[in-house]
Amino acid sequence: MLNDIKKPISNHLEKFEDFFKQNMNSDIKLLNLIVNYIVRRKGKQLRPMLVFLSAGACGKIEQPAYVAAGMIELLHTATLIHDDIVDEAYERRGFFSINALWRSKVAVLVGDFILSRGLQVAIEHNQIDMLKVINQAVKDMSEGELLQIERSRKMNIDEETYYEIIRKKTASLIASCCANGAIAANAPNEMVDTMYQFGLNLGIAFQIRDDLFDYQPSGAIGKPTGNDIKEQKLTLPLIYSLKNANKLERKRILRLITRGKKESIPEIITFAKQSGGLEYTHQKMLEFRDKAKDILNNMPDSEYKDSLLILTDFMVNRNK
Repeated sequence: MLNDIKKPISNHLEKFEDFFKQNMNSDIKLLNLIVNYIVRRKGKQLRPMLVFLSAGACGKIEQPAYVAAGMIELLHTATLIHDDIVDEAYERRGFFSINALWRSKVAVLVGDFILSRGLQVAIEHNQIDMLKVINQAVKDMSEGELLQIERSRKMNIDEETYYEIIRKKTASLIASCCANGAIAANAPNEMVDTMYQFGLNLGIAFQIRDDLFDYQPSGAIGKPTGNDIKEQKLTLPLIYSLKNANKLERKRILRLITRGKKESIPEIITFAKQSGGLEYTHQKMLEFRDKAKDILNNMPDSEYKDSLLILTDFMVNRNK
C-alpha cells in the first residue's frame, strides 16, 4: 500500500534523502557517526510524505517543500532521541537507541544539534511562515508531554484531557506537516488552515491507534504490550473503562496501576477489554479518521489528494 501512496511523489522522496543527509552533516566525527546510524535506520518517512502530498494537493512541489520536509523530519528525529532518554528506552524500531549506544549525555547533545539544524534550515531558506508553524508544534509537544506527566501522577485524566494531550504531543506535528506543505505550495491562508485541520484530526486518530497497540499480544509490534500501563500513563481504553466502572472496581484497578507491577498488566488489560474500553477507543479512532477525510474531500481532486486519503486509512489500519 505504501508504494501506491508514494507513487505521485516517489521521485521527490528519493531526492529528499540527499537533501536530508546534507543537512545532517557536521565536521565532528562522532556526530557524523551517530547521524549515519540514524539515517540508516529511518522509518516509513510518513512526515515527509505528508509534506510532499500536501504540497501537491495545494499546488506544486518545489524547493520550499524540501525545506518543509527537512525541518520537520529533523525536528521529529530530535524529539525521538529526547523521548528515548526521558523514557530510558534502549530500543527504537528494533535497534539500539542513541542513548543505549552512546549514553544519555551524548544523546541529549545530538538531539539538540539535530533540532538546531531543523530551525537553521528554515532560516537559511527564509521560510519564516514555516518556522512559525513548526515553533508552535515544538511548544505544543513539550506542553503535551508535561500535561500527561502531571495528570498521570494524579491519575485524573478524563477523556477531554486525553484528547488535549494527544493533540499537543502528536497531532500538532502531523498538522504542521500538512500546513507547511500547503505553505510550500504558496497556497492561500484558507487552504493552509484546511490542511492543518486535516492533519490535526489525522494525528489524533494516529495516536489513538498507537495507544491501542499497548493492548495487543506481545511480539505483534515493536512496542511492548502494557508499556503505557507500566509507565502509569492513562490512555483512552482505561479512561473509558474506569469512568464506567463501579467505585470498588475503579479503586482496585487504580491501585494495580499505581503499584506498577508487571504481573498486574494482564489483569488491567483484561479489565479494559471486558469493560468495552478497546471497542470504544477503536470507534473514536474511526471518528477522527472520518473527520480528517471529510476535511480533505473539500480539496480539489488530484492524485495527491487520492494518496492522502489512502494514507489516512493506512495510518489507522497499520499493525506497527
